[in-house]
Amino acid sequence: MPTPIVNKASTVWNGDLTSGSGKTTLETSGVGTFDVNWKARGEESGAVTTPEELIAAAHATCYSMAFSNELASNGTPPTRLSTSAEVTFVAGTGITGIHLTVDGRVDGISEEDFQRIAEAAKIGCPVSQALKAVDITLSASLA
Repeated sequence: MPTPIVNKASTVWNGDLTSGSGKTTLETSGVGTFDVNWKARGEESGAVTTPEELIAAAHATCYSMAFSNELASNGTPPTRLSTSAEVTFVAGTGITGIHLTVDGRVDGISEEDFQRIAEAAKIGCPVSQALKAVDITLSASLA
């Protein structure tokens, strides 16, 4: 059985929701500390990050890994995958959907197989599994 890997991030928040702010730290990797606030989350994205942007980063990364693995298992490993994730947040409602977009360079694969494997990776991706309470859509293009 594989050894569980635990990753850690933390946030220190000061003040109330609308006028307060915080800092989120990626503790496991130590790669950074990011400012967070309600305005960026509920009114306009921009200068500071949001939970949804962090979810989008995690989802794009995990999906790329899952798709790469599925393609290699098919005997058609990718040369390159470029994945983005858009997480939609509505104040008062929450996260309403996620859209993944992937462009792939994969030699020796049909469009039909590429699309089938892209969809299977979306379903099997561990982050997709964790987020399946919301609608996750996919656009996949073979270069």
